[in-house]
Amino acid sequence: MPVIECDVDAAREKLADAGAEVSAGNSDHEQWRAQLRDANAVAYDGKVVVQGASPQDIETVLRDEGGHAYVYFDGACRGNPGPSSVGWVIVTSEGVAAEGSETIGRATNNQAEYEALIRAVRAARDYGFDTIEVKGDSELIVKQVTGAWNTNDPELRERRVTVRELLTEFDDWELSHVPREINERADKLANEALDDA
Repeated sequence: MPVIECDVDAAREKLADAGAEVSAGNSDHEQWRAQLRDANAVAYDGKVVVQGASPQDIETVLRDEGGHAYVYFDGACRGNPGPSSVGWVIVTSEGVAAEGSETIGRATNNQAEYEALIRAVRAARDYGFDTIEVKGDSELIVKQVTGAWNTNDPELRERRVTVRELLTEFDDWELSHVPREINERADKLANEALDDA
């Protein structure tokens, strides 16, 4: 649940200009409430708390556009193929900007890794970041996307094309392989999604 520290009157104006439905708060502590697509916001003194299925719908409007983010991704698979899930985390100099996880049905481990990368990069784009450093613990995915290794599997090739297209939407990007312990949060989110399924 993202919390944005800001001038709540200015935030209300920005959201109204973006087409959000703004209404009075439900208590003495709430200044106002807003809904924009799949996100809701509640304003308190000096901060706005964002909730909903797509908090980036409101966060993108309220936070300053642009900036740099570190993006971590991981896919999990029980069996290969088997029940699979994805986890991703976006981190800025201010801390965790966003994270997500969900099950994706039956997939191979590599398909789950690609799907996690796609969702992570798409989220970073939706949040409006200009530049990203993407990190994952799947050497195969990193090497295929960066062009160091060929992608022979047609399904993986299609996913690689999707990733490359998404990456072109940033001013600059970098993709690197990191040890699993560096990618711990994304790994944990992916595994929790499978545990909860």
